Amino acid sequence: MSQIIPTAEPFFFPGKDTNARIGCLVTHGFTGAPKEMRWLGEYLNRLGYTVCGMRLNGHATKPEDMIRSRWQDWLLSVEDGYNLLHACTEQVFLLGLSMGGVLSLTAASRLPVQGVVAMSTPYALPYDPRLPYAKYLSWFMPYMSKGEGEPGADWYDQAAWKQHIAYPKNPVRSASELNELLGVMRASLPQVTAPALLIHSRDDNYVHRDSMEKIHAALGSRDKQMLWVAGGSHVITEEPTRDAVFKAAGDFIKRIVSG
Repeated sequence: MSQIIPTAEPFFFPGKDTNARIGCLVTHGFTGAPKEMRWLGEYLNRLGYTVCGMRLNGHATKPEDMIRSRWQDWLLSVEDGYNLLHACTEQVFLLGLSMGGVLSLTAASRLPVQGVVAMSTPYALPYDPRLPYAKYLSWFMPYMSKGEGEPGADWYDQAAWKQHIAYPKNPVRSASELNELLGVMRASLPQVTAPALLIHSRDDNYVHRDSMEKIHAALGSRDKQMLWVAGGSHVITEEPTRDAVFKAAGDFIKRIVSG
């Protein structure tokens, strides 16, 4: 019996015609699953690109698996996906949502990529006095709530929320790992020289509103753009914002490839 939650499996879509030589690695977020990137992957594949949606280590199975994972494991999952694509394409783009954006930007400072798209990506975690002690607190408090109110209440598209797959709570130890990863990303941003597109929703109440501007300012890329969307919360690849997000990502890749 599969350990992966049904419909949350990783995916690989071979490309078509001349665009098949372009690879797109789409990476999901913290506690999420490849499914939240699948619609984006299908859109990019319809444009002819070869698409890979990796499952980050410890995700889309059970929360205990994530607790055992470290930020280095998540970054290695992205590197695995990059190498799979690099073996069958000539150019690779990294596209990530939330922590997937953090991983994509970090990987872009280490790997030869054509471009990177970071969506709903945090620059830092919100202040919490418990965060420096999260590794120790996790022994007594393994999980914490994802926020106030009913789960999914902040989603604009309730049908999309119902099909969304993610762990119901945040593993405390994993939050500490994410905090460390964010420090690595911030140190890596000046070394990112590939073209970059940053996308964020004005209605995202999960990530600090100034994150996109701070990432943009720190990037070493000469070709870097910011795009605000509205009418959807944090998971902009599944919310009503998705059409604008998909088009922007597709246009960005086309421009870089053609350019």
